Amino acid sequence: MNGTGAHPRILAIIQARMGSSRLPGKVLADIQGQPMLWRVIERVRITTTVNDIVVATTTELADDVIASFCGEHGVNFFRGSGSDVLDRYYRTACRYEAQAIVRITSDCPLIDPEIIDQTVRAYSAAQPDYASNTVARTYPRGLDTEVLTFTALESAWAEARESYQRAHVTPYLYENPSRFRIVSVTGDKDYSSHRWTVDTEQDLEFVRAIYSRGQGKEFRLRDVLRMIEHEPHLSEINRSVVQKSLLEG
Repeated sequence: MNGTGAHPRILAIIQARMGSSRLPGKVLADIQGQPMLWRVIERVRITTTVNDIVVATTTELADDVIASFCGEHGVNFFRGSGSDVLDRYYRTACRYEAQAIVRITSDCPLIDPEIIDQTVRAYSAAQPDYASNTVARTYPRGLDTEVLTFTALESAWAEARESYQRAHVTPYLYENPSRFRIVSVTGDKDYSSHRWTVDTEQDLEFVRAIYSRGQGKEFRLRDVLRMIEHEPHLSEINRSVVQKSLLEG
């Protein structure tokens, strides 16, 4: 991670809370001896384009454990609304004086630092309001990276009215392409059928299986694909899991 304070100041905000309708407490679930949240943090730290990281959690009592974990491990954190994640992001960005925000979720412990950097570089080159590798999906679900300007975040914060727009932070931006300049980041091949995020016990089992075969925190997209190629049964672990819709939260 680049700590030089280069401009614009790019802040990765990792949203994390203990509440989960399908797998409560998943963000601190153990993966090879470390909580999932830590696995996400350590992978984001490998990036070269991000200046700083902050965990955005909630003021709910259940999330005291996340705040304590961050405090004990020297990780910046901010506590805000549980339901209005857009407000939580906005206030976190204000507190840490971000000029650009990289949105990461804490249930993606296979997120690839190279793909984060690729998305941030695309953002820096084109200077749009919003750049993302989820507008047109080519990467596995769980490698999601979104980059937005503080101004775009502030506009969404002030204007988004639908509950799902506030729960998911960025829909107001990509649902208004005539208003916001959007850059879509895609890969050379379509791997979007792969599911590498953690919403259920099956997802967690899959990620644990991958980490048990990985070499430290440095393994990447290509390494996971190679593992699955060698052991096709791995991708069957969570193949039946259906992604929740935006409206389901």
